[in-house]
Amino acid sequence: MTPSGAVPDATAEYVYVVNNGDRSISAYQINATTGALTLVTGLFRTGADPSALAVDPAGDFVYAVNAGSDNVSAYSIDVSTGALKKVAGSPFGTGRQPEGVAVDPTGKFAYVANAGAYSNSNGNVYAYKINATTGALSPVFGSPFAAGDAPIDVVVDPKGTFAYVTNQNSNNISAFKINATTGGLKQVTGSPFASAYPGSVVVDPTGKFAYVTDQGISSSGGGVWAYKINGTSGALTVVLGSPFAAGADPFSVVVDPAGKFAYVGNGGGATVSAYQINANSGALTQVHGSPFLGASNPVGVTVDPTSKFLYTANNSYNTGDGSVSGYQINATTGALSLVAGSPFAAGKSPFGIASCRVTSGKCVPPPL
Repeated sequence: MTPSGAVPDATAEYVYVVNNGDRSISAYQINATTGALTLVTGLFRTGADPSALAVDPAGDFVYAVNAGSDNVSAYSIDVSTGALKKVAGSPFGTGRQPEGVAVDPTGKFAYVANAGAYSNSNGNVYAYKINATTGALSPVFGSPFAAGDAPIDVVVDPKGTFAYVTNQNSNNISAFKINATTGGLKQVTGSPFASAYPGSVVVDPTGKFAYVTDQGISSSGGGVWAYKINGTSGALTVVLGSPFAAGADPFSVVVDPAGKFAYVGNGGGATVSAYQINANSGALTQVHGSPFLGASNPVGVTVDPTSKFLYTANNSYNTGDGSVSGYQINATTGALSLVAGSPFAAGKSPFGIASCRVTSGKCVPPPL
């Protein structure tokens, strides 16, 4: 099936959103000129309370973690339409209350952060080997790997060398070295590294810096922590000036594929904070005009692979009627302007969001 009103092409771009309130994924095709979204035809079901999703860097599969049913839903991508098809054997079991998912740059391994119910220290990280043909997941030997209290998000650096997990209740970040052969994890020296009520985590495309949202429940106030990554050991060092101010309840953070700008969805309000990244230090400077209006409790944020557009998953807590806002990115300044037609309808209570671009017959996501 083709998206209503859209014409499939060899360089199509798609956006995927997990809807926490109705166990579904909304899929859209991006208008490459305007950034407007057209809903892809189809009903793509998940497990209970889906909270995050990731497109594998090989461009074949999408993985969504279901916090309410303790599993991962896996899908193959129809690159001609953007439609999703359940992988045989899906969903695959995880630990308790999975909240974050990431796939390494080779597309060989997937990692899931299991919060463990938030009230105790039984959270962990599951590692899986991905079947390159089918997309099926099988646990890596040694899984689950111990993390801190309430692991909520996970990211893999662009070289596939290190994984970082935010532990919300223990106010720190677990850093792991990835075994390139097995996918197993080993904590790096000095891990975990201090943070403050950490939520979302991202690594910039150069692999030099990590950014973590502080959701403001800690005494430090809300903002974004920046860390310099030791390329040899994987250790984290806080960048001077951290945390950098954001809006109400900064929930998610993303870096554009060009590595010039960082964006934060302020889930407690209706704004997106935009920052210019200092390429040498990793420090953040607010873009003129930031924060930008147009979202509604944006808890997920993604930049498309061309760095032209930014999209937010708007949870709209008060109503449950979710949507996606689109913004055009000024390539020089990083400023945002709303895409005509925003917001675009989604399912109930959207959370995670991801994008990909069709390249050589694969739907390849941005670097992170």
